[in-house]
Amino acid sequence: MKGPLMTPDVSFEFFPPKNLEAAFKLHEAVQSLAPLAPRFVSVTYGAGGTTRALTREAAETLHKTAGLRVAAHLTCVDATREETLEIARGYAKAGITDIVALRGDAPKGAGGFRAHPEGFADSVELIAALKAEGNFNIRVGAYPEPHPDAAYAGADIDHLKRKFEAGADEAITQFFFDPIHFLRFRDACAKAGIDGMITPGIMPIENWNGAKRFAQSCGASVPSELDDAFSKAARDGREELLATAQATELCDILMQEGVSRFHFYTLNRPSLTRDICVALGLEPRAALRNVA
Repeated sequence: MKGPLMTPDVSFEFFPPKNLEAAFKLHEAVQSLAPLAPRFVSVTYGAGGTTRALTREAAETLHKTAGLRVAAHLTCVDATREETLEIARGYAKAGITDIVALRGDAPKGAGGFRAHPEGFADSVELIAALKAEGNFNIRVGAYPEPHPDAAYAGADIDHLKRKFEAGADEAITQFFFDPIHFLRFRDACAKAGIDGMITPGIMPIENWNGAKRFAQSCGASVPSELDDAFSKAARDGREELLATAQATELCDILMQEGVSRFHFYTLNRPSLTRDICVALGLEPRAALRNVA
């Protein structure tokens, strides 16, 4: 019989605001979730590098005013090697030394990722260059289910191994709905000789139809029973209750299998994430000081 579970360590992902209203929503999300004492918070980069300046502004603001450890996303898209490294050096000068290093997605309609002629060919090259800079803690992406661009079975595991060999410190997975995908992936990684930290990414389901579209775009499978459950919950007005129960159960099963860290994709909507964390045993600490 397994002993009592420890409360997990958590981290949260936000996206940068594009207007004043969105900035207030980000502020409210940070205020709500910071008392849960996250290991770090990350700030995303839009497809095609479309939010490059916004990401830097949001990351630096959170770092300066919220008292949080901030990990800024950085991609290879539409920039030379030197331009990309200059962004990273700018983060370091601002006191941000945590980077989520990703290949990045091409803009819609671009027909897939194409490396800049003078840019990094992929995330492995970016990770190696950041490692050579000598002052970054580097997190990377991982895929428990095949990435849409995976060329063969096992490609995602081989690629993740190269990321760790290039200097990655931690991997954060794409979200998934069935814990077996993460557990099998973790076992396969161990078998392949990967001993780096792999943290599961959890996406609280704010909108089931939107979640399904997102899952389709990134290669995450949708269990038919979950689709049926959300269809019934929608008729009864119980979607939020089901979403909380689904993510809490997912995390609980993973904790039973030794997982102690989770990374939540908040979509800048904190309520569900907060409820799930509390259900997992986290107790909010003193309220975050006002963010200027």
